[in-house]
Amino acid sequence: LLIFFRLTSSFIPQMGIQVNLPQVDSSSPVTEQSITVSLTKDGTYYVAGSQVPKTRLTAELRSLRSNQQFLILRADQEASVGQFAAVASSAQALNMRVLVATERAGRAP
Repeated sequence: LLIFFRLTSSFIPQMGIQVNLPQVDSSSPVTEQSITVSLTKDGTYYVAGSQVPKTRLTAELRSLRSNQQFLILRADQEASVGQFAAVASSAQALNMRVLVATERAGRAP
C-alpha cells in the first residue's frame, strides 16, 4: 500500500472541505482535468464539493464525468479503508484512474 500511495500521490490545491491529508516526502502536481472526491473522518462523501450518499457515488460520478480520466481522492488520514474501497470501486466501474491527494511532509494542513 505504501508503494501505491507513493506512486500515485499528487500535489492537489486545497479545497473547502477540511480533511487531514496524509503526509509524504514527495508529490507531483496534477494538470489533467479530474473529478475530486473527498472523504471525511466521519464517513461523509463529497463529489466536486457536494455531499453525496455512498449509495449514489457511482451515479454522481457518472453524471459529472465527461472526458475526465482521473479521480482525485482527498481522504482524511483517519478515513476507513472501506470508504477508500467504495470510491475505488466506483472509479473502476467508470474506467477512471484514482490519484490520492497528499500533503508534503513538514507543511501545515
